[in-house]
Amino acid sequence: MPDQHTLAETERVTTERLSHLELDFAAAQGVLSIYRAANAARAYLTATVLRPHDLTWTGFLVLWTIWIWERMETRRIAESVGISKATLTGVTKTLMDRGWVRRIQSTEDRRLVSLELTPSGKALLDRLYPEFNRAESVVVSSFAPDELAEMTESLRRFVTQVEGLEPSA
Repeated sequence: MPDQHTLAETERVTTERLSHLELDFAAAQGVLSIYRAANAARAYLTATVLRPHDLTWTGFLVLWTIWIWERMETRRIAESVGISKATLTGVTKTLMDRGWVRRIQSTEDRRLVSLELTPSGKALLDRLYPEFNRAESVVVSSFAPDELAEMTESLRRFVTQVEGLEPSA
């Protein structure tokens, strides 16, 4: 569901309400735009593609990650998807109950568990991802090809920069 206030309204009110503070409003608006864009895309893709397949965004990301990398330790999946290991445990149970994922115990360290897709899970992603990608195309359809390439490169730089920052203690 979209925010009740437009991005432009939020930027205007933020600037008005916080004008007494010494802030980098361009930085705030840039990060707010990234946040709003990600949430808008997620909401659209969830509503149009995932929900009809009874999948959550997180469940889809877990499936997609395993599909791309074939097999991965659960701690790495949680890091990749941006969720806690506890959250992954619940998501994994749901995906296993649906027959899409299986757990593989490490033969070297019994504490380590990897996940991989079952044949049913692979078949699901083979059917689902083209549909998901068509919706991705809709989401970016207002961009000319060169604009999309420029935006993508800018976001890659942003991600690379942020992922390289050390969190403050």
